[in-house]
Amino acid sequence: MDPGEVPSAERGSLKVSDRVVAKVASQAAREALRPAGRARTKQDPPARLPGADVTVREWSARVRVVLELGYPSDIGAQCGAVRRQVAKRVRELVGMDVPDVSVEVERLHSAELDGEAPGRVR
Repeated sequence: MDPGEVPSAERGSLKVSDRVVAKVASQAAREALRPAGRARTKQDPPARLPGADVTVREWSARVRVVLELGYPSDIGAQCGAVRRQVAKRVRELVGMDVPDVSVEVERLHSAELDGEAPGRVR
């Protein structure tokens, strides 16, 4: 042991709160849904931020993300992108493994169905 190194029993511990992990997961979901470099436009639906609930045990987190998505779109691909990005960012920023990310689509937005665009819905 290096003379300046503190023994592990004397170093203390770190606990990351569930709330912090949930915020990281929510931001990661938002990142996954917005293409790189694309700013929000007027045509985008007035969506809430993705919500996230987490359960943390030791250095592992199970995450549930609730989304609102545009329609028509490839919903499966968007959910897959959210799962990958949430697991990646939580691992990078918090240092936790994420064995499970469940994605719930709460609402679909359509300019035609929301009355924001003229024309017929097909």
